[in-house]
Amino acid sequence: MRTRNTVGRYGEDLAARYLSTHGFAVLERNWRCEFGEIDIVAREGDTLVVCEVKTRRGLNYGTPLEAITYRKLARLRRLAGRWLQTHQLRPAEIRIDIISILFDHNTPPTVDHVRGAI
Repeated sequence: MRTRNTVGRYGEDLAARYLSTHGFAVLERNWRCEFGEIDIVAREGDTLVVCEVKTRRGLNYGTPLEAITYRKLARLRRLAGRWLQTHQLRPAEIRIDIISILFDHNTPPTVDHVRGAI
């Protein structure tokens, strides 16, 4: 995995599999609009879940969760609203989750799921 895009795609694939195996229905991946991109939109029961995926190959630049700023969370809220408007849905609940993936050369990836980041 040489490029940042390759690492990111690998992390998003792992996150989508993780969500599916934990009972989530993945509705959409890499949804884009003028405000930015949502990595994964999923459903857990009656709750719509907007997921940000952060993947790192090591801790040289901090943990994946440390890359999530207040500004990024605010953008995710705006994106969630636009996604709902575009799809004309009104779920019972909306939640923003963060999925952190950390992997190193010789170890299996570590997946951490933070529910309700806001």
